[in-house]
Amino acid sequence: MLGDANAFDFVGDGEIGVVAIHGFTGTPYEMRYLGEQLARGGMSVCGLRLPGHGTTWEDLETRTWREWAAAVDAAVDQLARSCHRVALVGQSLGGLLALHVAAHRRDLACVASLAAPLWLAGIAERAAQWCLRLGIRTLPKVGGSDVRDRRIKHANPAYPRVPVRALGELLDFMRVVDAELPLITQPVLVLHAANDHTAPVACAARIAEQTRAARVRILPRSFHLIATDVERDIVAAEVTSFVRGAKSCVT
Repeated sequence: MLGDANAFDFVGDGEIGVVAIHGFTGTPYEMRYLGEQLARGGMSVCGLRLPGHGTTWEDLETRTWREWAAAVDAAVDQLARSCHRVALVGQSLGGLLALHVAAHRRDLACVASLAAPLWLAGIAERAAQWCLRLGIRTLPKVGGSDVRDRRIKHANPAYPRVPVRALGELLDFMRVVDAELPLITQPVLVLHAANDHTAPVACAARIAEQTRAARVRILPRSFHLIATDVERDIVAAEVTSFVRGAKSCVT
């Protein structure tokens, strides 16, 4: 297992639990700081490690988006046994998973989508489809993690390569979630960075419109991994306030 890639669980007062979901090729490290801040407010936090992540890229190569979604569903069920209400907070792929699960469950208090991609920046999608057709197995992650904070960028134990087959799963899943957005009835928080080089900031506007989001905030300084980047304290404050305010939203 990669260093600092472990799942985490913080036990709170039993009122509300939060499932914190990391991104594609990432690990729970991306969500740990946010999880710690939520736990300081008395919340129980489950930072799960998605199937195929935090081990080797070969492990991720064979995984499907349905496996990732099933892992989130299982984490919700587990937290629901000890908490009155459960919220989902996800970054990038984790944001997509949070939105997907919310579209199919009514027992969630709220959803926070952090830098979720409905499409990818630049030529990434066309390059992925080209590689799939040619049978190329991996692509290098040029420049490393999309994060401005150099210390976090260096410490982040994400994969240095992207399995193309798994990237194809992500592309398929983006289309699935895009079609499901109007099904979401829970309050939705949308946070995104203006300078996201992975998930275009226009994705935030579409998510907000299609889900009738309760709150949207665009961050001016961060890159893609906003939960751990230079504005992480703003992200933590926004998510904490939103989840607290949504504690009574489930009927």
